[in-house]
Amino acid sequence: MKNPYKVILKSLGLPYKTILGESSAKTVKGESIGYLTGIVYLVPDETICPLAKLAGCFEGCLNSAGRGAFNSVQLARQSKTDFFYQNQKAFLLSLCADIWTIQNRAINLGLTPLVRPNGTSDIPYENLPVIDGKNIFQLFPDVQFYDYTKHPSRNLDGKTFGNYDLTYSFSAITPKPISIKGLTNRHNSRVAVVFQKQADIPDTFRSWDVVDGDNTDVRHIEPKNVVVALYAKGKAKKDNSGFVQIKGVHYA
Repeated sequence: MKNPYKVILKSLGLPYKTILGESSAKTVKGESIGYLTGIVYLVPDETICPLAKLAGCFEGCLNSAGRGAFNSVQLARQSKTDFFYQNQKAFLLSLCADIWTIQNRAINLGLTPLVRPNGTSDIPYENLPVIDGKNIFQLFPDVQFYDYTKHPSRNLDGKTFGNYDLTYSFSAITPKPISIKGLTNRHNSRVAVVFQKQADIPDTFRSWDVVDGDNTDVRHIEPKNVVVALYAKGKAKKDNSGFVQIKGVHYA
């Protein structure tokens, strides 16, 4: 069967570019519990990740972690980012083509497809129509999507089929108590917190129960109203902006 989105791209005279990819150790672990994951990795900037500078997470961004530290990976991500800016229609249709592919591959493997559109960005894809006014979540109602976001007020009402799960990302701009921001939005009432050392992850954080977020990246099956603990990787290990929580500095 031909990929319908590649057919559309060809009919419009638009180029196709691979958008989903770059599996990580955590997404591979997701396969062990039945999920095939695709992630979009771009190079973050003040447009596609507008709150990053204010949040203090540019330096500690996941973009520099793991394979992201390699120049070849950065070049590939920059190419995708340029594609997003220069030909957004082709970018979105290419993304749809990749989602269609991973959905069918997952079915053939007996797995559940899982897509994270913002691996290193914070783009409100719910506001970006692709075909006939529909966004990616509406075009793929049987695919589960998930993301982390710095935007506490993203409203998904009427823009998805309940298939887009958001986890609010704690940072230097998150006020105390955390319940007054991010958690008041029913669409993202789970909070991810990055701790400097894995050994220093507490059982509770600001009165919220803590669950391990580094075992897999399958967020949507976790409960709401919990802190998802991640530990610093790459340049984030040296972060002191408040994005990474340091024992004895930010908590006891």
